[in-house]
Amino acid sequence: MRVGLTGGIGSGKSAVAEIFSELGALTIDTDLLAREAVTRGSDGIREIAMQWPQAVREGVLDRAALAEIVFADPSARERLNAIVHPHVRRLALERERFAAPGQLIVHVVPLLFETDYIELVDKSVVVIADDAQRIARVVARDLVKEEQVRARMATQISPEKAALRADYVIKNDDGVEHLRSAVQRVYQELVRLSVP
Repeated sequence: MRVGLTGGIGSGKSAVAEIFSELGALTIDTDLLAREAVTRGSDGIREIAMQWPQAVREGVLDRAALAEIVFADPSARERLNAIVHPHVRRLALERERFAAPGQLIVHVVPLLFETDYIELVDKSVVVIADDAQRIARVVARDLVKEEQVRARMATQISPEKAALRADYVIKNDDGVEHLRSAVQRVYQELVRLSVP
C-alpha cells in the first residue's frame, strides 16, 4: 500500500515519518528527492537555469535566490513546481523498488493535496498542530523570523482543509509519547487494510 503523509511546515511530519520507519514502513521523503532533482548536472537544474538564470550559479542552485523569486510570485511557484514535481515523482517511484513484499510505503509529501501527487497514493495521512507550536518549532529549527514562517504557512493548504481531505489525521500537540501511540494506531490500521 502506498500512503501519502503530509502536514504544514512545523507540524511534525518528519517526526511522524521517523516513527513510521521505526514501525517497519519504507519512507520516501520527497523534500530530499526535490534536492536530488536539482543537483548539478540534473535535468531539473538545467530547466530552472533556463527559467531563472539568476537562481543558478556555476551549475549550482542558489536556494535563497530561488526562494525570493517563488515566494513573492505565485505563478513563479507554479512554474517551479511544474519543473521539479515530475522529477520528484519519478525518483520516488524508483525508490519503491527497495520495499519488501507487503511493506507499507509512506511518501512524505509537503504538497500532497496542493498537487496531483494525491492521485498516486492509496491512503493519506495529515499531521496537524497548533499554529503557535508550529511557528515556535520552525523559528527554533531554522533560525528564521516568525513573519517568514507565517509567509510559508500562507502558501500551504490550511490544516483544517487538509484534515477534511485526509483519510487519517494525527494531532501533534501533546508530546512525543502521545504522537508515537497515535502513529502506531494509524500504522496498524494501514497494515491491516493492506493485507489482501
